[in-house]
Amino acid sequence: MSSSPDTPADPAPQSEPFTIAQLAERAGVSVATVSKVVNGRLDVAPETRELVETLIRRHGYRRQKRASRPAPLIELVFHEVRGLYPVEVINGVSSVARANGLGVVVSELGGSHVPGRGWVEDVLARRPVGVIPVFCGVTEDQRERLRARDIPIVAVDPTGEPGHDDPSVGTSNWNGGLEATRHLLELGHRRIAVITGPERVLAGRARLDGFRAAMDLAGVPVDPALVCLGDFQIEDGRDHARVLLRLPDPPTAIFACNDGSALGVYHAAAELGLRVPDDLSVIGFDDLPKAKWMIPPLTSVRQPLHDMAATAASMLLELTAGRPPAKRRVEIATELVLRASTAPPR
Repeated sequence: MSSSPDTPADPAPQSEPFTIAQLAERAGVSVATVSKVVNGRLDVAPETRELVETLIRRHGYRRQKRASRPAPLIELVFHEVRGLYPVEVINGVSSVARANGLGVVVSELGGSHVPGRGWVEDVLARRPVGVIPVFCGVTEDQRERLRARDIPIVAVDPTGEPGHDDPSVGTSNWNGGLEATRHLLELGHRRIAVITGPERVLAGRARLDGFRAAMDLAGVPVDPALVCLGDFQIEDGRDHARVLLRLPDPPTAIFACNDGSALGVYHAAAELGLRVPDDLSVIGFDDLPKAKWMIPPLTSVRQPLHDMAATAASMLLELTAGRPPAKRRVEIATELVLRASTAPPR
């Protein structure tokens, strides 16, 4: 007798009931989908529900045992650990962790903004009290597996629109871009270039939108040749600035959407024999500790990374204690810090 095309044939019976992961593998669907079926959720296609329920009737379903107590750890996840950005975040989370007798585990995703398949297994093995993804995000399948073990998530500076189910902490990126550009306009600049972050990153898009809003409110048209798509790296700032400063009508000011890109602009200006701010004004974003030690010291929009991280850690501990945070989305204000890298155009 041939098996139904919708239900995989089994080579041999299994004595132990299937786990949710085994059911998902056998059905060819995600763990999140199986979780929805076993928890009675309605947002599953009827044929998929029937397939999963058939497998459960045939093999049984074994719920994973929950650990009696989580380990005294906060899991902090970065897309990469480079420069001073992660240091500020680690210090913010650590300040809250220490005050509550917790340690901090740092995971690095090798430049990816989404954890790989094996990441969630490592987290489940460590059993932290919660997870804080920084400038990255987990998949729906990973989220469901963490949720099944009562491991909450609070995102810091999420790359995309934060999910409705996960609390998050960010900063006023749009307002920061607006303030930076207004400062340059008030100095008298009209040929203002911008070096943005990746299009997939919400913060970069918001800073660019703030730039465009300031230009529009001032009645200054944005020259498409002066808008450069970067990746928040020093090399991007240098390479884009080399092109911008060789234009027949080069910019008199450059708004770099992070301090790393601004440092790259400094390098390109020096290569071409230009002085900051005499020949070119430069403004950054983040105001990391190195900004005040650049020559000349960099005008930058301060992103309160330490406070953002500490706020996220506090929200995580509230969730762990069974208390939903007062706000699902917290946005901490930016601040324009004026130094010596901006001046009126010559």
